[in-house]
Amino acid sequence: MAKNPARKATPPAVTPTATVSTMIVCVPDDLPRESLTAHQLDRNFGVQGTLSPRFWASPAMYLWQRGQMFGLRKGSPAYCAGGPVRLLDLQGMRQAAGMGAGIRHQLFSQVVHGTRPATPWHVYEARHLADPTTYTYDTAAADFHHQPRVNAIRMHNAATYGTGQIALGELEMYQAGSMAYQHHSALTAIAGDALISAEGAKLAPASDAMADRVTYLEQAHRLLAGIDPDQRLLAVAL
Repeated sequence: MAKNPARKATPPAVTPTATVSTMIVCVPDDLPRESLTAHQLDRNFGVQGTLSPRFWASPAMYLWQRGQMFGLRKGSPAYCAGGPVRLLDLQGMRQAAGMGAGIRHQLFSQVVHGTRPATPWHVYEARHLADPTTYTYDTAAADFHHQPRVNAIRMHNAATYGTGQIALGELEMYQAGSMAYQHHSALTAIAGDALISAEGAKLAPASDAMADRVTYLEQAHRLLAGIDPDQRLLAVAL
């Protein structure tokens, strides 16, 4: 009687870590302003990065309140790295981000018209990490880039400069539809890619998969919606 054929072991599933470019920090009340310089971020929050002019300062802010802001710049809107929530125009940021996302999604729809939905990069990356010897990084990258929809976006980006380019890292969000992409962009404008609460708890998506990013945005939005108007927020570019 023939022996049962040996079964090849299935590599364990591996989830690539999330890409975190911007972290939002809820600054504890007892931490003095002087402790929020870029070179002390690592000591106070365990974050190696620089202050990022991400937030909009409220247009109703008085001159004497400008000293409460971090890295305030001139302009309209006036960008800053943070400050008390009551002096930040978070609603304006959300609306502008959502409107911009709607315009980008219209462009995306034109660029990819006639192509089938593409598999996002994190799926190929996970397969590579689970079995890097058999499925190399170069093979994973080639499989991702050979998709017609990805090639359509790459061709558009090759012929376009600046803000007119379509981010391949947001492919899965684009493919979720116009409204989903607008909501994602609006919430990300405020919550960034990760968040540290005033108590020191860190919120971050488990991976770059849209489902994990949505979970993070749900948690971060719930926290930010309930904080005190005097709570100071700080944006850090990693």
